[in-house]
Amino acid sequence: MAGEIHDIESIPIVWGRPESEKDGYGIMGTFFLALIGGSYGLLAAAGVFTVLVAVGLVPRFAGKTHTAKHVLVYEEMVVFGTLTGCVLSIFPEYCRFGAWWQQNFSRHMALLYSIGNLWQAVFGLFSGMFIGCLALAIAEMLDSIPILSRRISFRHGLGLAVTSMALGKICGSLVYFWTELHRTV
Repeated sequence: MAGEIHDIESIPIVWGRPESEKDGYGIMGTFFLALIGGSYGLLAAAGVFTVLVAVGLVPRFAGKTHTAKHVLVYEEMVVFGTLTGCVLSIFPEYCRFGAWWQQNFSRHMALLYSIGNLWQAVFGLFSGMFIGCLALAIAEMLDSIPILSRRISFRHGLGLAVTSMALGKICGSLVYFWTELHRTV
């Protein structure tokens, strides 16, 4: 069509807003939109931290590793990781470290790809351990595993059943990434 714009950079800007949005929300509408968006973000973050506190995951990790004197540092790291993930997901255009490396060190791309793959493997391992521990802590908090084992008269092999579930999750994740199903979304 003749009047369509196919490139976002070709939209004319008038005082910081696209010309097509001249009669948009206005200053008050934009303020309330930002206020509502920020409020929902804070509510979602409060929900995540409430689950982590209710489950007691951080003190449990500190107790298992016998480092209870550092529990405040662990809690601060959880907050820092959550805020970092929020910033990286909301402002991805400012966090393109790979593009900078590719532009400045183009001769070493094989090394950079190897480092990137290693980093993804380490991140995936620790993320998987955290998610697994969180899921097991929630299940333990709800006492769902002992209740299930009593209901179905399951006396021996509970550890094998939990290990089998974990291996099934690992196999499913490997198939998901090996077949690149995440790229179809």
